[in-house]
Amino acid sequence: MKSNAICAVMLRKYFFGNRILPLKPLGAIRFRSAQAQVIEDDSSTNNFVEEWVKADPYEKIPGPKLWTMLRGFAPGGRYYNATLPEMHRRLRADYGDLIKLPAAFGRPDILMSYSADDYQTLFRTEGHWPVRQALDSFVYYRKVMRPHVFKMGGLVSEQGEDWQQLRSVVNPVLMQPKTVKQYIEKVNAVTMDLVKIMQGIRDAKNELPADFNMWLNRWALETIGVIALDTRFGVLNESRSPETEKMVDLLRELFVLIYKLDIEPSLWKLYKTPNFKRMVKIMDELTDIVMKKVDQAIQRLGQNPTTENLSVLEKLLKVNRDVAVVMAVDMLMAGVDTTSSATVGILHSLATNPEKQQKLREELRTILPRKDSPLTVDNMRNLPYLRACIKEGMRIAPPTVGNARNAGQDIVLQGYQVPKGTNVVMAAMTLNIDDRHHPRAKEYLPERWLKEEGYPSVKDAHPFVFLPFGFGPRTCIGRRLAQMEMEIVVARITRQFEYRWNYGPLRIKGAIVNVPENELKFEMVEVKE
Repeated sequence: MKSNAICAVMLRKYFFGNRILPLKPLGAIRFRSAQAQVIEDDSSTNNFVEEWVKADPYEKIPGPKLWTMLRGFAPGGRYYNATLPEMHRRLRADYGDLIKLPAAFGRPDILMSYSADDYQTLFRTEGHWPVRQALDSFVYYRKVMRPHVFKMGGLVSEQGEDWQQLRSVVNPVLMQPKTVKQYIEKVNAVTMDLVKIMQGIRDAKNELPADFNMWLNRWALETIGVIALDTRFGVLNESRSPETEKMVDLLRELFVLIYKLDIEPSLWKLYKTPNFKRMVKIMDELTDIVMKKVDQAIQRLGQNPTTENLSVLEKLLKVNRDVAVVMAVDMLMAGVDTTSSATVGILHSLATNPEKQQKLREELRTILPRKDSPLTVDNMRNLPYLRACIKEGMRIAPPTVGNARNAGQDIVLQGYQVPKGTNVVMAAMTLNIDDRHHPRAKEYLPERWLKEEGYPSVKDAHPFVFLPFGFGPRTCIGRRLAQMEMEIVVARITRQFEYRWNYGPLRIKGAIVNVPENELKFEMVEVKE
């Protein structure tokens, strides 16, 4: 069965999002407010009970039988070898806006929703501690095989109160705008190294090599090293150490293995398969490298202590070393492929819309009069068209299919009963390229985010359709840092090169993160000062 078959359809469990936790009222006002809330809740409960009774039972939700689904993804099947967007279009056409994918290989049922109203219902009823289904093999490694190393499971794998406690500790470190600002110059330096590499690896036609995605992954890994571990890994250097080369290879192989273990059919839960054993070995090696880097950073910081503008690592170490280690590993896991995948989509959109690219370049010239002018906190404050270009690129070619949540309580979706705990995938990727949600949806129009006259505006779109970083307390904790990284890399490449795409549509295949099938042979021509 083709590898991208069940992956994108069955388990998009790795996404972000949630509602904001309600504030707890205090004092004498608390009693009256709580009393009013109880009355309001009673009314809502009565309405829900009536809605639930009228709804069709869960078993009647349309969807394929297991054999039908497997046959559809086998060679010659309806979904075989389809691109990720096309696969979702066909599923939606076959079964509607709410699809039940049957339990298989030890996994429970999964609902696939193509309704923004469903997304709103899920986010508004999920409770104080949102549940997002984790990667089972990843959780098993941390909690069963290496609990002495990962004394905290991490934001990726924890649920409930344990997740909330860890999140409350790391939020002030990673979500503060001032934290992002102190890394602009360092990430800019890494990105300038990437630009220099791009200048040297073009062929006679000024095209980048087919494996340019590997270089974007290296750039993303190098920026994570700067942010999470206060160090340059050196993966962009001409002479790279065996250890840094190993990190790149291990991360690449790890994502493939987790995909095979948790998305493709696998018997690892019944017995430890060769793929599972290899995953454990890779996780051990990566963990050893990260812990070594943390130890080196602790020693370095101890020799040169700072009292203000503490780095991310220093702030986490002030909490404790266990938090620093688990967050460093999580940032490596979550911050490389996602950022590079999003960047590919943005660059492709700009490469195929040269007039938008030129408009962006003119904005950039106002803060970068020379190609090597520095990017700083001050001159990056006002770049509305750059940010609009990034949003529009992520709308058309997002790094993930959407968000996923376990229903926080019994709910009704599209007239069907959905029991508490049901895993629901919110496939917003499909809705974001649907004219019903975004007029002229297939067109790359950054102006829609700026409310420019003559262009469609996003102000009329459903507020729960475009959530690339999630929503509420379980939103992507690295959102601000990822936005900063993408702003810098898109700005630097666009200021340095005029770029084109000469190879047809961008084909997206499903994995843990959406990745391009195409060879990324962008044509890059140096612009004049």
